[in-house]
Amino acid sequence: MKKILIVDDEPNIVMTLEYTFKKSNYEVFIARDGQEALDILKTNFPDVIILDIMMPMVDGFATLEQIRKDTNLQHTKVMFLSAKNKESDIEKGLALGADAYMTKPFSIKKVVEKVEELLDNKII
Repeated sequence: MKKILIVDDEPNIVMTLEYTFKKSNYEVFIARDGQEALDILKTNFPDVIILDIMMPMVDGFATLEQIRKDTNLQHTKVMFLSAKNKESDIEKGLALGADAYMTKPFSIKKVVEKVEELLDNKII
């Protein structure tokens, strides 16, 4: 079973993504901020992480920097899903090591397609 970690502080987004990915037979982990995500990642190694940027405690950029330092997560794909839609934000996210960057508001169908695309390109 593929594993996905959804990191977002917006309950409606979390519920929508969780429902959709569970329906597609993913094991779903939920974190409401970057620190909670990093705590989960100490013991769970998902295939994909969907990561918001603007969150309390630890933001998405700082979270991604920590993820990329962890050798246990070197094969994990990370996709930003954020309302930050300026070119400079997108460039920063990709420069920090994100595999994809999508902006809010989003199409759930496009998010699922992008996650599947990231997993298809996964090298193990």
